[in-house]
Amino acid sequence: SGGLAAPLAVAVRRRFGGVQLAMPAGIGFGLLLGRFSIFRSPGVAVVSALFPIPKIALLPLFLLRFAIGEGSKVATIAFGTFFPTVVATYGAVDNVDRTLVRMGRSFGLSAFDIVRKIILPGALPGILSGIRIASSIGIVLLIAAEMIGANRGIGALVLQAGNLMQTDQLLAGVVLLSLLGLSIAGVIGLIE
Repeated sequence: SGGLAAPLAVAVRRRFGGVQLAMPAGIGFGLLLGRFSIFRSPGVAVVSALFPIPKIALLPLFLLRFAIGEGSKVATIAFGTFFPTVVATYGAVDNVDRTLVRMGRSFGLSAFDIVRKIILPGALPGILSGIRIASSIGIVLLIAAEMIGANRGIGALVLQAGNLMQTDQLLAGVVLLSLLGLSIAGVIGLIE
């Protein structure tokens, strides 16, 4: 009947809104932590303190701050996907062979060129692995946020179908979520 297109469009827009904020910020912060030791100790302490907090538990705070609109859901997804991206990026940058960095310096590469030509290519597999994990977390947070504070989206559709015992719509929502996850994994696979 085409009834799944509207909830899917809303869910995709929310998810990509959160990821659009979190991924560049997470990669940048992880690169900063992995590259500069002056930022490492305080930055890792902040990440270690905030990462274990269940992000969906913060949705009521985001609802107070951003109201019941799109901002609270996007903020929940962004906050939840930021930390896995930071941790993966930091670990991947930290594991780049320091001999290559020293060699780049001895050949006269600027700090920007060392990051662009040595560190990012060496860290990219670990960063993409973190993005893959963060993407899955983003879908889980999207559905939870839609179930708690939305009347549109796949999470709202699944919750409503479950409450009304409409198993066909419930299963259609679950299959739609699986297809969304598969398509995101496929895009990340193409990037890899």
